[in-house]
Amino acid sequence: MIAHRMKLLIGFLAIAAAAPAAPPDAAEVYPNKPVRLVVPFGAGGTGDILARVIGQHLSTGLGQQVVIDNRPGAGGNIGADVVAKAAPDGYTLLLAANSTHGANVSLYKKMPFDPVKDFAPVTLLASVSNLLLVHPSVPANSIKELIALAKSKPGQLNFASSGNGTSTHLAGELFKSMAGVDIVHIPYKSGAPAVTDLLSGHVTMLFNSTLAVLPHVKAGKLKALGISSVHRSPVLPEMPTIAESGLPGFEVTAWFGILAPAGTPKEIIHRLHAEIVKVLRLPEVKARLSDQGAEPVGNTPERFAAYIQAEIAKWAEVVKVSGARLD
Repeated sequence: MIAHRMKLLIGFLAIAAAAPAAPPDAAEVYPNKPVRLVVPFGAGGTGDILARVIGQHLSTGLGQQVVIDNRPGAGGNIGADVVAKAAPDGYTLLLAANSTHGANVSLYKKMPFDPVKDFAPVTLLASVSNLLLVHPSVPANSIKELIALAKSKPGQLNFASSGNGTSTHLAGELFKSMAGVDIVHIPYKSGAPAVTDLLSGHVTMLFNSTLAVLPHVKAGKLKALGISSVHRSPVLPEMPTIAESGLPGFEVTAWFGILAPAGTPKEIIHRLHAEIVKVLRLPEVKARLSDQGAEPVGNTPERFAAYIQAEIAKWAEVVKVSGARLD
């Protein structure tokens, strides 16, 4: 009897050993290959700069390379759509902005994706104020002087932007509406070529993030007339806000955050959130962003989701006021 029982036990153990092990939890094995961070804007712009700063340190935290994939076009819609339709496994992420997940839903009659239903928010990375810049040859040294110049030359001045529907575009449209001036919009595929043409004097003015243009301002290659945030920037405390310079209530700030495709496991979202917040808290990252006009945030996925909803409503009002449409 004992021998029979021993044979049964040995047989059971053999079967158990041969049985396949239960698959590990997704969060335990994530990531086991490089992670792609899609930037829906061109190289050299504000979003690209921020993505590369975050991605470099995030690679260390995740133990896998974070590959930056620039997919510019349609105000960020092209790149965002790539992520919306990607597998929800945490290996394709989006650097979202207030164009892709704010203004575009009001600017475009048909969107290739739903900015709320098709994505899983991870965290808001940072908010960035815009500077109103002109070429040094422009005979205006203040917002009031620029408005007066534009009114004296209706339709003759122009403003560049980093693309239709971006915060730099809407900032210009809101400026036109509030100042009552006629200035021609010239959209570019990203911020870098727009800045290049402003530096060469091919365009009159440009709204662009402090992060991207501060070095040119400090070098005297561009003239900054005002900042688009409610409060003055600690980086440029002497720079007046546009609101205090003749356009009360004027406020346009850009923001950037990380999103994953809808359906991405919560364990992976939480892992990404924890690692990104660690990156944002690094002294060297905080210094790099803050010194150039970006304010690190790092909120929860839930708060970021609520923020996106609020931004969609806010930009809908801005679009309505400006009368801007893209299709």
